[in-house]
Amino acid sequence: MEQAAGFAALGVDPRILKALDEMGFEESSPIQEAAIPILLEGKDLIGQAQTGTGKTAAFAIPLLQRLEPGVRGPQVLVLAPTRELALQVADEFGKIGKHLDVKELAVYGGQPIDRQIRALRAGVSVVIGTPGRVLDHLERRTLKLDHVRAFVLDEADEMLSMGFIEDIEQVMEHLPPERQTVCFSATMPEAIRRIIERYAKAPERVSIGNRGIAAPPAIEQAYFEIRDKDKVEALTRIVDHEAISRAIIFCRTKRECDELASALQARGYLAEAIHGDLNQVQRNRVLARFKEGQVELLIATDVAARGLDVENVTHVINYDIAQSPESHVHRIGRTGRIGREGTAFTLVRPREFHHLKLIERVTRAQIRRRSVPTATDVAERALDLLGERIGAMIADGAGQGPKYIDLAGRLLEEHDPERLVAALVAAMSEGRGAAGTESRRAAEETRQGPDFADTGAEPGYVRLFMNIGARHQVTPADFVRTIASRADISGSLIGAIDIYDDFTFVEVPKEVGRAVLDAMEHASIQGRGVHAEPARPGH
Repeated sequence: MEQAAGFAALGVDPRILKALDEMGFEESSPIQEAAIPILLEGKDLIGQAQTGTGKTAAFAIPLLQRLEPGVRGPQVLVLAPTRELALQVADEFGKIGKHLDVKELAVYGGQPIDRQIRALRAGVSVVIGTPGRVLDHLERRTLKLDHVRAFVLDEADEMLSMGFIEDIEQVMEHLPPERQTVCFSATMPEAIRRIIERYAKAPERVSIGNRGIAAPPAIEQAYFEIRDKDKVEALTRIVDHEAISRAIIFCRTKRECDELASALQARGYLAEAIHGDLNQVQRNRVLARFKEGQVELLIATDVAARGLDVENVTHVINYDIAQSPESHVHRIGRTGRIGREGTAFTLVRPREFHHLKLIERVTRAQIRRRSVPTATDVAERALDLLGERIGAMIADGAGQGPKYIDLAGRLLEEHDPERLVAALVAAMSEGRGAAGTESRRAAEETRQGPDFADTGAEPGYVRLFMNIGARHQVTPADFVRTIASRADISGSLIGAIDIYDDFTFVEVPKEVGRAVLDAMEHASIQGRGVHAEPARPGH
């Protein structure tokens, strides 16, 4: 557990370290480093920190660790201002306490109280609730606080603004005098300060403020409202519509990085993940492929992306919203470098809008709303891009050879010009292209058994010759995408790609060499038929 070292140094129980590793935590945040040792000692604490700084784990980790085994009633009570926050905090307690013998329960209005009463009677260790519903249970005597060892006020200033101050005081009157009192608040209004001074005992104070760092002005920012189940589909539509060729996509955990990379690869995208579980050799290889264009979408955690210095990153996409404004600015700073413009997109679930507005306010940036492109939007954009590519090819003199001119003349005599151009555009957009007699001859040679004896490749690989090169406006990504999709292999298996003016050498593992040759038999790249064969010493 490489990431666990930071938390282990704080004195965190190995069972909790295991859960944190499974959750994908890669390092402790400043509020966690400040608060956890204090709370593990049983001291009272006042923490001033914004939402999204990791404060829930900052109190959940030590309070779970200090639970007494064998106690049936609640030992931790957390008050939260809203149902949504109560559910989020309960979910965090459940994940962090996964390997401990504890049960957590969220109690809030809007849910049948009978269900909550049954759960409380069955026994829970941690109760997280809104003030009104907690008071309701106290009045019904369905919640008893005799064994509470720690009481937490989460987002205290929000509860004050919502008029819960009297409810909070009533709840605190039911608590045993010997307990730990914890308060977290983004600001510290006088009314909250009075309550803490009245009920807490010599509390330690920690403050983790946002540094007010500004987002780079050259970066255009936008957000897309999505639902969890639509995230991958929304991401792919955005990538296709924006014609993104080099982007870093941020996920919260290592597991999410791997899952997203696999989902994108299955859809034909050149995507790879980079995170703390990769050793240095693996990390270097992924970064090299990204810099060379063999990987278009780099899926990363915040920690893994530190120190990355890759030019021409056109987009940063927050697949998961950043935990803090500072982290957001660090992420989007991976694009728009050296005076260039960049674009940063953030996928936002409805319950994250409050946090998005916090990021916008602290970074003094405008993050405008955009709609996720429809399938029709994506198709129309693809045709626009194809038209631009054809225009660029004409400007570069493509197709000016005598044989092309002669064929064009014959076709124009036989067909209506508009329909002819439309048919050619359709062929290019669908990836069709005549392989020619040369490719058919290569296919026949492949069926007889290709000669991979001496192709000049690294051990374990074969070097393939392909008759298309730089003057045909191809990139390494074009070769990786075509080979991976047609041969049904992972793009990560493809080795060195050397592009010359009129041809290209591609290295693939020896065991898939024939499959690649077979797959490329009728392939086309940039609308041009490709002939592939094993490289010869004279190539």
